[in-house]
Amino acid sequence: MVFSHILIEWYERNKRDLPWRHTSDPYKIWVSEVILQQTRVAQGLEYYLNFTETFPTVYSLAEADIDRVLKVWQGLGYYTRARNMHATAKYIVDNLGGVFPSSYSGLIQLKGIGDYTASAIAAFAFREPVAAVDGNVYRIFARVFGVETPIDTSKGKAELKAIASSMLDVERPHIYNQAIMDFGGTLCMPKNPRCYECPVLEMCSAFRNRTVDDLPVKSKKVKQTIRYFTYIIPENRGKTFISKRSKSDIWHSLYEFPLVESERQLTIEELVKDESWLSLFGDTMPEIVHVSSPAKYVLSHQKIFAQFVVVKVATVSPVLEQAYSQINFDEIHEYSTPRLIEGYLAAEPVEKYFKRNV
Repeated sequence: MVFSHILIEWYERNKRDLPWRHTSDPYKIWVSEVILQQTRVAQGLEYYLNFTETFPTVYSLAEADIDRVLKVWQGLGYYTRARNMHATAKYIVDNLGGVFPSSYSGLIQLKGIGDYTASAIAAFAFREPVAAVDGNVYRIFARVFGVETPIDTSKGKAELKAIASSMLDVERPHIYNQAIMDFGGTLCMPKNPRCYECPVLEMCSAFRNRTVDDLPVKSKKVKQTIRYFTYIIPENRGKTFISKRSKSDIWHSLYEFPLVESERQLTIEELVKDESWLSLFGDTMPEIVHVSSPAKYVLSHQKIFAQFVVVKVATVSPVLEQAYSQINFDEIHEYSTPRLIEGYLAAEPVEKYFKRNV
C-alpha cells in the first residue's frame, strides 16, 4: 500500500475533531492556518474560536480597527501575522470584491500568505492537488526517506518539497494534507516521537538506521540577542502613561509603558541617573513605590531580561504629557500589550498603587 493511503487510513481512525475541518470557507481556513503558525493546536483552538466569533467574515476583519485586531490576537505573539491578515483582508474586500483567489497561484500573491498557507487554503477550501509543506512535513519526510540535506537551506527545502509533492494523494488532497499535519503533530514529533505507533514504521529509514533523533538536519543555529528592559509604570491620580511601539522591532503597534533599554540590568541607583529617566521626569523627582524582580522572557531570536518599576508622579513632565497617552490604570487591559507586560500585570497586584483620588 502506498504512503498516502496508509496515512489517510490512520487519519480516519485517529483524526482530531477541529472546527476548521468542518468548513470549506477559505476565510476561516486562512484564519486557522495563520493562527497555528508557531502555535500549538490546543492554544490555537481558543484563539481561533474567539477570532472568528469577533471577526466572522473577511468583511468584518477588513472593517475593524487594527488596535482591536491586535487586542484579540494578544498573547499569540508574532504580531506581524495579525497586521498582515488585517492588510490582506482589506485588499480582498477593496480589490477582489471580498472573494478569495481560488488557486494556489492567486493565493500566494497575497500579503502574509506564503507557500505553506497558500497550499493549505488551496487544498482545504478548493481541493486543489497541492502539498502543504511546513516544518512537520519536512521532519516526516527527512526521517522516512533519510534525507540529510539541511532543511534550513534552499536545497533541502526543494528536495523535501519534491518528495512531499510526489507523495500527495491528488484525488483527496484536503484529507491527505490534514492527515500528514496530524501525523506530525501527534506521532512524528520533534522530540520523543511515538515510533512504535507509527503506521509507516516499516518505510522509515531513520527508524531502521537509528537516526530518528538526528533528523531532520539543520545547518544553522538561531543566534539569540540578549536585551535588558526596565519598564516604568508612572502613577498620577489613578492614571498611568502608555505609548504605541512604532519602531521596526518586536511588538510593533502594541502599547507599552515608558521603557528604558540598557546594555545590562540597571540597579535603581543607575536607573535614576539614566538619560531616559531624566528625560521622562526631569527634576520632578517621582517616588519609587515598587520594583519587581528581574524576569526572563524568551522569543525565537531574542532573550529579554525585564523589570518593572512603579513610580508615583506628583507633577507630569512635558515629555510624559506630550509623548505618551494618559489613561486610567484600570483601562490598561483594553489595550493590546506584549505578553511580557500582560503576564506581569496578571501576576503582580499593581492596581493597589492606583487608587483614584476622590
